[in-house]
Order: sequence, then structure tokens, then C-alpha cells
Amino acid sequence: MADKKNKSLLQGLTREYKATSQLEAEAASLNWVAALVAAVVIIVGACLNRLVAGEWMQWNVYIIIITAIAASICFFGIKIANQWERAVVLRLGRFKSLKGPGPFFIIPIIETIVQSVDMRIRSTDFSSESTLTKDTVPVNVDAICFWMVWDAKKAILEVESFYLAIILSAQTALRDIIGTHQLSELLTHREMLGKKLQAILDEKTNPWGITVQSVEIRDIILPKDLEDAMSKEAQAERERHARIILGTAETEIAEKFAQAAKQYQSNPVALQLRGMNMLFEGLKEKGSMIIVPSSALETMNLGAIGGLAALSQSEIAKNDKESEAA
Repeated sequence: MADKKNKSLLQGLTREYKATSQLEAEAASLNWVAALVAAVVIIVGACLNRLVAGEWMQWNVYIIIITAIAASICFFGIKIANQWERAVVLRLGRFKSLKGPGPFFIIPIIETIVQSVDMRIRSTDFSSESTLTKDTVPVNVDAICFWMVWDAKKAILEVESFYLAIILSAQTALRDIIGTHQLSELLTHREMLGKKLQAILDEKTNPWGITVQSVEIRDIILPKDLEDAMSKEAQAERERHARIILGTAETEIAEKFAQAAKQYQSNPVALQLRGMNMLFEGLKEKGSMIIVPSSALETMNLGAIGGLAALSQSEIAKNDKESEAA
């Protein structure tokens, strides 16, 4: 199924490339400037015929033949190439020269334009489907290649279809890169892999007059089962990290408590003041109840303090009731 899909993709790219090349060749072959010049030649020939023959309806055969030949040469010989185009001209099947940009002239029949080449930077997207990584994980990788033709002569004369050759070379290099790296490297070092692909492709395409500017990996698609497994692994890793942080916090708290115990051991008054502060903080809230072990009461003398605090609370409540009754 994958082979059929790749074959149909290559056929589509080939048709696209041929259609683009044909349109470029037609654009370089026919233009309005040539038609206008041919029309001017015909008008000049008609006027010359009028001067020689003396009448418009009387034709001079020699003038007609010369005018027709001159108009045909102008119509089929004058060409115009855009600023970003270079036209490859062959003379009797041999390479003659590169023409453009701007207007230029070729000898009809003897010279022909086989193709006009776009010299701008182009972008081509390509992919590698179900390719195994070094750790035998099937992945689908999508990438984009930026390239340009710097020598139109080599690109046309050395390669039959340089557009198709770029795509096939990029797909092959991408599969080789995937097969020599593990999945973790593909996911975390995309820029590095793109530079490797660029170097491999540039070395291969330079003899064709083509340079690869850069290669960017756009997306790495993993199987659904593997995505679920990686998600569970990431959750387990986060939970382990959280437990480690919690254990570290408990250890630090225990160390602080141990240091505080040493301070209170040598200073009973500080321990009593700390107990009073704890009791005060607990009794600030109305309706609160504090349960303190008897040993703590005896150690920090909190019994008398607690009784005084309770008596104070009862007196305050009694005064509130008397004020409300009054």
C-alpha cells in the first residue's frame, strides 16, 4: 500500500514538474513584444509595397516574401526572460548559451529554447513514511527543503529532471538519517538532523548546479500505542520527581526540628514561651478546642496558663451576656 502511495506521489510530482517546465518554455517562446514587432514589420512592408507598386491592391512578390520572412523571424526569434529566469539555448542540438534576463534573440529553426530555469530559492516538502529508527520504532517524518539553482546549464544538461532528483535524494537521505538515530534523538535534536540532511543533499546536488540552503523537519508522527506509552512514562516520571521533592522537604523539616530541639533543650524559658505562643495562636479562633498531652502541660507549665486562658474566655462570655441582658 505504501509503495503504491509513493509511486502515485512521484507520478504526480513528475506531471507537476513537466507542466511547470512546459509553461515556462511557452512563456519564453511566445510574448507580446515579438507579436508587436512582427506586426510593425508587416505594416512597414505594406507601406513599402505601396510606394513601389503605386497602389494598395497591387502586390510586389519580392517585397511580400521579404516581409513575411522578416516578420516570422521577429515573431519566433525575439524572446523575453524574466528577472529570475535563465533560458537554455541549443543550436542544432548543441549547447549554445544561457540567455536572460530581459529580451534576447535566437535564430528560428536553428536555435531552440529547451527550458527556462527559475533561479529563485524554492521550497519542496517531502516525507518518509513508516521508517524504522535505530531502536526499531516506526515513525513518519515530514520535512521541507529550501534549494536553488545556481548553474542553469548543469541543472538542465546534467540531470534529466532536477526537480524530481531533489525530492528522491531528500527522501533517501531522510530515511538514512532516521535509521541511524534513536527516537529520542529525533525528537530532541531536530535542528542538528536538519543540518546533517542539508550537508548530505548539498554534497550530492552541487555537481548538478543546485545548492541546498537548509532542511527543516516539520513533524514527527509516532504510532498511537507508542504515544500512549510515552504519556504514561512521562506521568510516572513526574510522580517520581514529586515524591523525591516531598521526601527532600521532609528531610529538611526534620533537620530544622532537630536544631530547634537542641535550642529548647538548653533554654527551658524559650520552650515555655513557644508553648504560650502556640496556645495563643490556637485560642484566637472562637470555638476552637486544643488537646494538649499532659506531659507537655507539665513540661511547659501550660496547665496554669490554660486555666487562666479558659477563665479569661469565660469572663469575657459572661460580660457579653450581661451587656446583652441590660
